[in-house]
Amino acid sequence: MRRCKVCGEKFEAPFSFCPIDGTQFGDGYPRAPHSEFTLTIVSDAGLIQRLAAELNFLVEQVKQAWPSFRDHPVDFTTSQLSQLRKSMGQMVARQHVCSGLLTAMFLVSSIILSVLLLEKHSPKSIKETGADEMAETVRIDFQDAKPFSESGVGAGEKGRVGFESGRGEGSRPVPARAKGGGGGGLQSQTPASQGRPPQPSVVPAPIPTGFARMPLALPAAGLDIDPALWRNLNYASYGDPRSKSTTASNGPGDGGGVGNGNGPGIGEGDGPGFGRGKNGNIGGGDRSPGGGGIGGARDNPNEVDRVYSSPEVTTRARVLSKPEPQYTEEARRNQITGMVILRVVFSRSGEVTNIRAIQTLSDGLTEKAIAAARKIRFVPATRNGQAVSMYMQLEYNFNLY
Repeated sequence: MRRCKVCGEKFEAPFSFCPIDGTQFGDGYPRAPHSEFTLTIVSDAGLIQRLAAELNFLVEQVKQAWPSFRDHPVDFTTSQLSQLRKSMGQMVARQHVCSGLLTAMFLVSSIILSVLLLEKHSPKSIKETGADEMAETVRIDFQDAKPFSESGVGAGEKGRVGFESGRGEGSRPVPARAKGGGGGGLQSQTPASQGRPPQPSVVPAPIPTGFARMPLALPAAGLDIDPALWRNLNYASYGDPRSKSTTASNGPGDGGGVGNGNGPGIGEGDGPGFGRGKNGNIGGGDRSPGGGGIGGARDNPNEVDRVYSSPEVTTRARVLSKPEPQYTEEARRNQITGMVILRVVFSRSGEVTNIRAIQTLSDGLTEKAIAAARKIRFVPATRNGQAVSMYMQLEYNFNLY
């Protein structure tokens, strides 16, 4: 029999090394291994059998140690702690153990620090919303601006066309409802900012959203609207008085105006006017001057071509299916990730129309998102029991896993 002086176990004579710690026998004394590789003998028994054997061994060890712990708990605990401290010292003294621990701690700390720095310096993402809910913007009122009422812009059942209250809707003597509107923007990712509409002018001009000084020899911006329907609101800059955003922005539309429409006007329509209509003036629909004085008669709340916002409908559109877009090979190869944000209209006919990209991605991902948006199936929104169209915001996340 040979006895290992390191672990204290006895083994048969044919062994030239300790099977437990790899210490070699020679000249009656164990010798330190000459290599960091040691032979480990693994039993041929199955995993369950080996686990059962280890559990039985543990139970036997506990049974043997229990009388000593029961009779002398303090001495027993002190002795076990001493053995544990000795074992830990031997483990730490082994080659490469300290360097490995320090390397692992350094790598983990570096990863945590990198994540914290990236999170701190990364741009804030736009609030995620579902396909059936528009993202809300916190309203911050200007200190020098009077509260603005939506009455007077034809924005609901109690709304009026124009910015004043009264009878008639324009400068012509015969009472008639004014119609028309406009919109614009500079393809900004942020919504149109709050402000006052510029002075009436038949000559359209780009509308800046910075500080506007009045009066000017020549207007820096013009809005094609009946002067009887215009009012100089108390805002420090030009913008859409219905907006809740205080960040200077012309909005995601086109044409140099303010809003999400197309043209040099303000709002969600097309042309140089104000509001959801077309070709100038205010009130919705195709342009018509109106008449009867300042302010005007009630707007038509059931106009079939009107697109409503979420708070204006009785029940919002309910999405039935929303197919997910696929990655393009080019985007996958270039590791393109991020979010595509689309502003669309869920029309009363059940189709997704007026798709406009507010935030885009390269390598064909924006096109994939638009194609997926066109395949959305939904139940249209309703207002007073009738199906209506409403604006929606869609967000598509592209991630590589």
